[in-house]
Parts: sequence; C-alpha cells; structure tokens
Amino acid sequence: MLIKTPFPHEPLPSEITPRQAYLNRRQLTAGLGLAAASPLALAQGAPGGGKLPKLAAARSAVAGASVMDKPTSYADATSYNNFYEFGTDKADPAQRAHTLKPRPWTVAVEGECARPGNYDLDALMKLGAMEERIYRLRCVEGWSMVIPWVGFSLAELIKKAEPTSKAKFVEFTTLADRSQMPGLRSGVLDWPYVEGLRMDEAMHPLALLTFGMYGEVLPNQNGAPVRIVLPWKYGFKSAKSIVKIRFVEKQPRSSWEQAAAQEYGFYSNVNPNVPHPRWSQATERRIGEDGLFAKKRATLMFNGYEAQVGQLYAGMDLKKNY
Repeated sequence: MLIKTPFPHEPLPSEITPRQAYLNRRQLTAGLGLAAASPLALAQGAPGGGKLPKLAAARSAVAGASVMDKPTSYADATSYNNFYEFGTDKADPAQRAHTLKPRPWTVAVEGECARPGNYDLDALMKLGAMEERIYRLRCVEGWSMVIPWVGFSLAELIKKAEPTSKAKFVEFTTLADRSQMPGLRSGVLDWPYVEGLRMDEAMHPLALLTFGMYGEVLPNQNGAPVRIVLPWKYGFKSAKSIVKIRFVEKQPRSSWEQAAAQEYGFYSNVNPNVPHPRWSQATERRIGEDGLFAKKRATLMFNGYEAQVGQLYAGMDLKKNY
C-alpha cells in the first residue's frame, strides 16, 4: 500500500476551510449586506481580538489600498495561517506562536545603501505615518482572505536608507530562533526564511511594511512584530517577523525557490493562467464563506491589483517569470 505524503504547500481537503469557520458559517455570512458600505465600515465588521495593543491608523489614500470585499473575521485570520517556523499545519501558528518574543526587536538595514543601520521597533515604526489598508491575500494553496492591515509603504524605509545605484533587489531575512520557533526543528526549509523583491516592486506604494491588523498590533502567528504584505503576490512572498532588510545587486534566491524552484518562482505573482505544477490557480476559496458548499471564486490577475501593478511586468513572459 502506498501512502502519499503531501508537500507542505499542497492543499489537503481539511485545509479548504477551517472547521470553526464552517461551524460558524451563518454568523460569518450574516454581514453580506455590508458589501456596498465604505471600506472603513467594512473594517468595523471584522474587529480585532481586543487583547493586543491598539494601533491607530488613518485611512489610506493609496490607489487600490481599500478593497470593497467583506473582511475575513479576526478569528479566522488569526487561526488559519502559514508560518512554518511554528509548524506546517494551519492551526500550528496560533497554538505555538506564544513562544515568540516580539519585544525587544531590532531590524538591520544593510547592503548597497548610503545609510545602513539597526532600528529598534519603535524607531522603525516612526519612519512613516500609519495607514489602514484593506488588502486581499491569496495563498498558493488556493484559499484567500481579506484583511485590514496597518503600516506604511515599504518605500518610506527604502528612501531613508538611500540605496545606491548597485541596489537592484531587496532581500528580507526573518527570525530563526529555535528557542522561540519549534518549527525550525523540521527539515521543511533551510532556515532562516529568505524572500526578495526587485527594487521597483519594493518601491511600489502597495508594498506595505506592516505592524498591525484589525486596528491592533500584529498577533505573533501573523508575523509579529513586523512583516511585509504584497497583495498582488502569493502569500509566501510576504515575509514575516523580519530581522534584516538588505539591498543587493544580484537577485536573491528565496527559501521556496531553494526548496522547489519548479513550483515556486521568484516573482510568484497571482496568475490564474499559470497553474501550479500540481493544481490549478484559476479559482480560490475565500476563508469564512459557506464551507465546502460555497462556490469558488475566479482568481483575478495580480489578485485584482492589475491596474496598480501591471506596468511593473510589461513585456515580461509571466509564464517563464512565474
């Protein structure tokens, strides 16, 4: 008898919708009448957990920064996560991330820049004005969420660092501390987790240096205390618990590229026309909708942000540069 062991990113039937979301489906769909409301009103329909410090933010004026979709409930967004440093099951981060110590925290900014330095968390948060942005998040396994994030454009930090002409890419390195992250004992990836962006991607206004969600600071399981959010790319591109931002001349090799380059490319833009080698990307299931009986949504090019980011990839072969 052959027993198939799925690759960690391969969707399982149990991963399609969290059990709790299914059990609470009537409650979670009761607010569908909010679809025509303002983004701020929508955000009020998905309040934070109330247990973490508040993080005040103004409504963002960046084009595309406040989608009209109904936000995912805070309970679902904080209990169904990919954060392999705490385990490969979707419930592992919420159950295990209490061991993460988000303070004190330092982020090193280094590489090809005129003003490198080490920023403690408070100094980092003062580099820009906090904004609330309601972004869609699309994961490579085929599920999606809508989350009100709090932060400011990554470009604000980049401008402060003054990259040199040699800086063509930005590399992000995340925390790898076995005493805080039990998932590091696994051989799923080579730690620490590394991601990267082309400089023009990192400078795009939608690229968010993120410190909070739902009006509160980030929960540990969602990447506390600082992460990036890239709404037009698959979720694994949005590095969590960042400790180093480095400006480099050559394209970084990200962790998932090293693990399975034929499946996870450097760009990883949401593209319904380019299937994953083992499943389609043409549709998605929104977490919190009516379980297995909900009709899947059509996946949008660049996750619905084509008008804002499409020009970054003009002339590129998006099947080759997946």
